[in-house]
Amino acid sequence: MALEQRGTRPPVKSLVLPGVYAPQEDTALLAAALADEPVEPGAAVLDVGTGSGALALTAARRGARVTAVDVSRRAVYAARLNALRAGLPLEVVRGNLFEPVRGRSFDLVLANPPYVPAPRAHRPPRGPARAWDAGGDGRLVLDRICHEAPGLLRPGGVLLLVQSALSDPGATVDCLRSAGLKSAVTQRQRIAFGPVLRTRVAWLRERGLLSPDENDEELVVVRAEQPV
Repeated sequence: MALEQRGTRPPVKSLVLPGVYAPQEDTALLAAALADEPVEPGAAVLDVGTGSGALALTAARRGARVTAVDVSRRAVYAARLNALRAGLPLEVVRGNLFEPVRGRSFDLVLANPPYVPAPRAHRPPRGPARAWDAGGDGRLVLDRICHEAPGLLRPGGVLLLVQSALSDPGATVDCLRSAGLKSAVTQRQRIAFGPVLRTRVAWLRERGLLSPDENDEELVVVRAEQPV
């Protein structure tokens, strides 16, 4: 398949089943970062926390060999269904983060993990909330990705990760640099609070995660590259 011109096409539209995370602003921001990457036909790509499979299918459309992982059975079913509808090859497996791909390596890893700080951090998130709730500081899954993703990247391989500024992008960059990767924030976008954050504004301000004059949220993409 010919390489698409970078930055010219949006994420593949996907059917979203009830209980599956719908592509939103963070998906679009990560897709913009993906469009800037020189994904070669046949490149091995991992989309972890794939949801409906929109990002995985966007990479597959560029000729990559894509593996998509999600812990949700409904998400796995949705991603497989969307791959069939799009006529694109996609390996979709169910599992917790990187467990289904242990021992494998990739040229590119995409991650749109849960990153929203949650007041009831002592309770494991259930149902759809698993797609966004991530402990008291929002780093429950981010820290795992930072520690485990470097081991999955081939020399020259890239991790693209989207998160909220509320969950400390600096900690993400520092952790990935500590693992030997070249890491930096490469994309930023401010968006209006969604339904979940609107109910948590007072709590976030009490915790010091949101300043009194902030009335929207900043999303960022962290790019990390494994040295050759």
